[in-house]
Parts: sequence; C-alpha cells; structure tokens
Amino acid sequence: MLFAATNIPYPSWLNSGDNTWQLVAATLVGLMSLPGLAVLYGGLVRKKWIVNTMLMTFAGFSLVLVVWVLWGYNMAFGVASHFGSTGSFFANFIGHFKPLTSAFAEQGQAVSGANTLIPFHFPTATLAYFQFVFAAITPLLFLGGLVGRLKFTAWLLIVPLWITLVYCVNAFLLWGGGYLAMKGAVDFSGGYVIHLSAGVAAFVGAAIVGPRRWQDRENAFPSNLMFVAVGIGIVWLGWNGFNGGDPFYAGVDAASAVLNTNIATAVGLLTWLFMDMLFSKQKKPTFLGALNGILCGLVAITPSAGWVNGLGAILVGLIASAVVWVAWNYLSKIKPFSKVDDAFGVVYTHGIAGLLGGLMVGLFADPGMIEYGVQGKIYDAAGTFSVGGVFYTHSFHQLWMQFLAALWVIFWTALGTALIFFLVKYTVGLRESDETLAIGDVAIHDEEAFPEPTFGEPVLTPSHSHPDNI
Repeated sequence: MLFAATNIPYPSWLNSGDNTWQLVAATLVGLMSLPGLAVLYGGLVRKKWIVNTMLMTFAGFSLVLVVWVLWGYNMAFGVASHFGSTGSFFANFIGHFKPLTSAFAEQGQAVSGANTLIPFHFPTATLAYFQFVFAAITPLLFLGGLVGRLKFTAWLLIVPLWITLVYCVNAFLLWGGGYLAMKGAVDFSGGYVIHLSAGVAAFVGAAIVGPRRWQDRENAFPSNLMFVAVGIGIVWLGWNGFNGGDPFYAGVDAASAVLNTNIATAVGLLTWLFMDMLFSKQKKPTFLGALNGILCGLVAITPSAGWVNGLGAILVGLIASAVVWVAWNYLSKIKPFSKVDDAFGVVYTHGIAGLLGGLMVGLFADPGMIEYGVQGKIYDAAGTFSVGGVFYTHSFHQLWMQFLAALWVIFWTALGTALIFFLVKYTVGLRESDETLAIGDVAIHDEEAFPEPTFGEPVLTPSHSHPDNI
C-alpha cells in the first residue's frame, strides 16, 4: 500500500482530472471539424461538389496540424519575440518561430504567456493539441464562403500561409499574452480569434476569388438536409468542448460555460425560427433558418461563455440571432455585400455574430462569474479572475477594449487574407477552369459522392451529365 501511495505514474504537477477533461474537450472540438463540418458542408453543397468540399476539409485539418507542430504553436503561445521596445505593440506581437517536437517540449508542464493565476495541470502536448483543434477549424470555417470554385491546389497553399500570417498573430495578441491581452481585451474561446477572423477572411477571399458559376448560384440547393442535420448536431454538442475546455480546468466555470453555450444556442435557434415565421416573405419556419440560428447562438456566446450568467446567455443568443437575421435578409442586398458571393454566408453567421458576441462581453460579463479560484474566506491562493461589463461595473472600459480588439482583428485579417490570396492568384491561380467548374468532383478528383452504375468512363457517368449538375 505504501508503494502504491508514493509511486504515481505522472508528475506531481499533473492533475489527472484536468488533463483528461482537456483531452476530451479537444477531441470534441476536433469532431466539430471531422466529421462535423465535412458532413455539414457536404450536405449544403450541390452533389457535384461534395467530394471536393469534404477533401478540402480533411486536407485543411491535416495541414494545420503540421504547421502547428513545426512553428505555429510557439508563434501563438510561446515566448514573445520582442521586435520592439519593452511594453510596445511589436514587443508583444508574435511568439518565437520554433518547433514543438522534442520530448521535453511535449511532456513538460504547459506554460504560456497568458498563463492563469493557477499553473496548468497538464503537459504541453495537451495544451498544444487543444489549441490546434481551434486553429484547424478556423480556415475550415472560411472555406464555407469559397466552395464551388476554389482551386484545390490553391487551398493547399492558402491554409498554411493563413495560419502563419493571420491566425498565429491574432491568437498571440489575445490569448498568448500579447499586447491586446495586456491591455485588457478578452476572448473566452474564439469569438474574435476564430469566428470574426473567419467571417472577414471568407468575405475578402470570396471577393478576390470571384463568384460561382451563375448556374451553381441559381441552383444552390442543399444536396442532403439529413447530412446537414447530422453535421450541425455534431458541431453543436462538440461546442461543449469548444467553450467548456477554455477555463483549462475541470472546475465550476467549465460547467457554466457548457450550460451557457447551450442556452444561447437554443435561444438563437428559436429567435431565427420565430423571425422567419413572423417577418419572412414565406412566413414559414425552415431547417436552414434553424441552422443559421444555431450558428449565431454558438458563435456569439463563444467570447463570453464563462463570463456571463444565464440571463446574459439568453440575451447574447437573442440579440445576435435577431441582428444577424436582419443582416442576412437586408444587408445582403446592399453593396458591397450584394456583390460578393459568400456561399454559406460566413460573414453573417460567423463574422457579424462573432463581432456582436465580443462586444457583448463588455455589456453583460458578470464579475460574479469566477473563471479561476473561488470567492470566500476559505480560498487561500493568488486570487480570482472574472470580467465585468457595463451593466455590472458601470464602466465602459471593457467595452472599449473589446471594440479596439475587434478593429484590429478585422484590419489584420483583411490585410493578411488579401495578401495571401493575391499571392496565390498570381502563382498557382485561385479558380478552377470554367470547364472544370461545370463538371465538379469528377473532373478534379475522379470521384463522386453518389456514383451511378455505368460501363462508360467516370467523366461520362449519368449522374455527372444529369442536367441538375451542369
């Protein structure tokens, strides 16, 4: 018994509960991408684009992991590179460009520039994988604005370049102890770093790539709503790991973040449905409308999931879904939005919803929602951490910092995305040829999602030559 009590199979700093929850949360977030987004996108696109869209999802996920291990993680969460004088913006702009491949790098205790009041209770490998799945889903989200015309080889270049130039910078500034974090801007789980940047990238990228063929735009009917239902269901429940994992400990705030996430999502869904029933031309509830409401609730609560109470979560879901519904139905008809073919409306459900969610931190964050530590005399440690919005502190400081952080993310993401897309455009090209776009999967991958029996060559299959696919 003495031997069993004194010989523990892991370091003294490791807490098995925290480590297990962080790995489970990371896996849930990974499932949001694979198979979640792959199935969701496959159901939303026309049949001739299912294989292309799914393969881009899997390939993008894999590319980000390689980049993340070789240099991305330390750029986003490593020691600051200090390009400027101490305390300046560029001194806390980005981390060091170095790999995460040694035994010590993987198995040592996790640390970061934005370390919490309490040391991390798991190894760097756990933190690196958790942060990887967040990085991986971001380009997959803005892929939704580009489907149906983006060249596959272009995608293979865009993903590593965008993660390096755009994502790692935003992540370090807000999450890795960078300048914006030092000034007080916060983002609980990625409303700015992931969703606002994905919305901006989708819009800018779609503007540069150009629209889909008019036949594809006019006949943009989902290929399979059951796939859409399965995909969004995985994304919704996977979000429990997305927001529930970001306190970094299996504590009370993780539970609050999970509950608030689901509250805001349910309210977002119902708000969109009721607005469709009351104000749309058809006056009918639709499943695709419910899908948008779900995304609005999920995205908008992400910046504040562990910092708002239940009432705050209701308000976040309600306001975000209502505002995005108006934008989807009316802003989309005004320039420049009417001129950009954002296939899945990523700029609305992720960009605008993420922006609103980040700003609402400055309104509804409740100082009583403690992320780290507990209140009371029995707590004997470094203190507690929480965030206070206008309605609780009567101070606009947090709202102002959220506004400034949003401006930066919009500016840097738009600039970086434009540079990358123009670079790729003038090297390998961004668009498939018109002949290829008319055919789709068979021309690009020599595969179909639902092939029909034929004795001819794959490119001449009946399913391909059907009028709906031309």
